[in-house]
Amino acid sequence: MRATELARAVRAGERSAVSVIELCLNRVTARDAGFNAVTRLLADRALAQARRIDEVVASGGDPGPLAGVPFGIKDLFDVEGLVTHAGSRVLADEPAAMQDAVLVHRLIEAGAIPLATTNMDEFAYGFATDNAHHGLTRNPHDTTRLAGGSSGGSAAGVAAGYFPLSLGSDTNGSIRVPASLCGVWGLRATQNRLPTEGSFPFVASLDTVGPFTASAADMRVTMEVLAGETLARVETDGLRLARLGGWFATDVSSEMQAALDELCRALQVRREITLPEVAAARAAAFVISASEGGALHLDRLRRQAALYDPAVRDRLLAGALVPAPSVFRAHKLRRWFRARMHEAFETADLLIAPAVIGEAPLIENPFLTIGGKPAPARANLGLYTQPLTVAGFPVLTVPLAVEGLPLGAQIVAPPGREDRLIAFGEALERSGLARARILED
Repeated sequence: MRATELARAVRAGERSAVSVIELCLNRVTARDAGFNAVTRLLADRALAQARRIDEVVASGGDPGPLAGVPFGIKDLFDVEGLVTHAGSRVLADEPAAMQDAVLVHRLIEAGAIPLATTNMDEFAYGFATDNAHHGLTRNPHDTTRLAGGSSGGSAAGVAAGYFPLSLGSDTNGSIRVPASLCGVWGLRATQNRLPTEGSFPFVASLDTVGPFTASAADMRVTMEVLAGETLARVETDGLRLARLGGWFATDVSSEMQAALDELCRALQVRREITLPEVAAARAAAFVISASEGGALHLDRLRRQAALYDPAVRDRLLAGALVPAPSVFRAHKLRRWFRARMHEAFETADLLIAPAVIGEAPLIENPFLTIGGKPAPARANLGLYTQPLTVAGFPVLTVPLAVEGLPLGAQIVAPPGREDRLIAFGEALERSGLARARILED
């Protein structure tokens, strides 16, 4: 199920929006006990909007470029009439949202239909979508494995065929990690390019938002709707490509290594760039995230500590104790590392790196091998995403065309060059080097 194909069929009158929504609601009902990607179905609203779209089509009107396309919404975006939980019981008694988040509204204005809210790590603090209140989201391609997080429900929902696009957020890798593990397309947009109004914050100085999609073509139209502008059609043949080495070539699994080697061989990528002080950049992301997250929640922690997921609560409390000089040094390192990233793009147009170490970890053994030793997946699935976070550059996660479990590569571009990323993704998809993994009926 692809958004562009669905929208074309609905606009042409070949399929009704109501039939599409009924099909997707039935899929969630039939499948989600095994995956746990969805927290709330928006059935009444979805069907009402679908009927309106069908009426527009019947009268000869155009409902928009995403006409009749269902979408999922990470549970930290406002949905009119619902309490925004952000994956937590702590906000259960807050007032219901008076209006949809900006990005939700833009999708609806383009004809898309909100189908469900999706599971996430509490307050987006984690890489596993292991939620103490809503349960664990399982990988649709192997339910014994993690879906990744914190936007795991949104990624798993696309992979499970519930909807061809969904909204997520990415502070340290929360789009990129689950996109890789679930085998779908995911875009962390340039920081501040897409509005965050109406989404519950985690780390204001690092937070970004973006979509998951079932194809590169879907990513183009979705990003154009979200950004409110047309993306240029970039010629990709002459792009200078380089592979990130050093930190990004260490601890990679044999499966990921083979997949990236094959991708770079097919693209004739011969240059390797080693960024300096990547470990320090990752540490800076940790410090900034912990301190800002702790500060944001400190008042609630004083009043409602028992309502938090204990693992999240302890990290937030620890973050609130980070001394100011450490935070200052982290932001100074962040600015320095961003400058080094800009230098890397003086000789390259796109950078290629692994999104995660390898395949999705087992739920019963949620560890990664880092430096030859086991390390908990919940804290370390962002090994390759966190350092890039501090620069604020756009990153597209590409689902590689591999056998076995899904694997994803990060494609990094200079700020504001989502047009370049998406054009490159479309070229990879046409060539067969990239493909989403979507469950069929």
